Amino acid sequence: MSAAPATERKSGLWHDAWRRLAKNRAAIVSLWVFAGIVVACLIGPEIGAWLGIDATTINTKISGHSPSGSHWFGTDTLGRDMLMRTLTGGRIAITVALVSTLVALFIGVSWGAIAAYAGGRIDFVMMRIVDVLYGFPTVAFVIVIMAVLGTNSLFVLFALIGGISWLTMARIARGAVLSLRNREFVEAARAIGVTPLRILFRHILPNASGPIIIYATLALPAVMLTEAFLSFLGLGVQAPLASWGTLVTEGSSQILVYPWLLVFPAMVMSTTILCLNFVGDGLRDALDPREQR
Repeated sequence: MSAAPATERKSGLWHDAWRRLAKNRAAIVSLWVFAGIVVACLIGPEIGAWLGIDATTINTKISGHSPSGSHWFGTDTLGRDMLMRTLTGGRIAITVALVSTLVALFIGVSWGAIAAYAGGRIDFVMMRIVDVLYGFPTVAFVIVIMAVLGTNSLFVLFALIGGISWLTMARIARGAVLSLRNREFVEAARAIGVTPLRILFRHILPNASGPIIIYATLALPAVMLTEAFLSFLGLGVQAPLASWGTLVTEGSSQILVYPWLLVFPAMVMSTTILCLNFVGDGLRDALDPREQR
């Protein structure tokens, strides 16, 4: 009986949050720009293939051509179209960011929520483990693991980046669950015999989704930068595949002779990251309880 009002309040808060977000022009414009970049990365290479242009065909006759009507982003030193390479790299970069963030979301929310709901010694031990892991240099950890495994698999990259990005999410989920675990609708669920796991994942976490969604949105650009940094070190996506990180790495070595090899991938990547930050800030302002009051 007590869960219904909570659901109604939750729906009302989300409705108010959407109205607040819709008034944030920077967040809405950024959301549309990001959506446009995603759509371009998804369908652009397919349209290019239909026109006879792809990201891998080598044509030394047009190597190092500057941007023109036939090649909007120019060509690289092997004659490959940079627009197609940038869009194809965007597919991989955005996929790495989304999958790694989902991995971090799953691990962090589960860890933090279970620690907070269990309380006592379990909470103490689980959060001390988080504190210890915070002391590790995360990027160095990824470098060592990939070197030991001797692999550059995308699945390993997903797992490692997600595996180092969940610590802050665990703390956020723990704080949200601590603020809700003794609320009336939770006590009502306990009184009718609902199991602890069902209470946690069916009643508490849906009501704690606001701060979790905000952090997940803000984590996307951070994960994207981590992937770009690893690719810059040669530990990310490997040829013949390319991400924005590898394209920036290749372009940085040719910047004096072929500046467009760096400018266009870096511009698209930075625009994407900027848009995600604006969207995350807009969601934070829309869902912040202090702003609602």
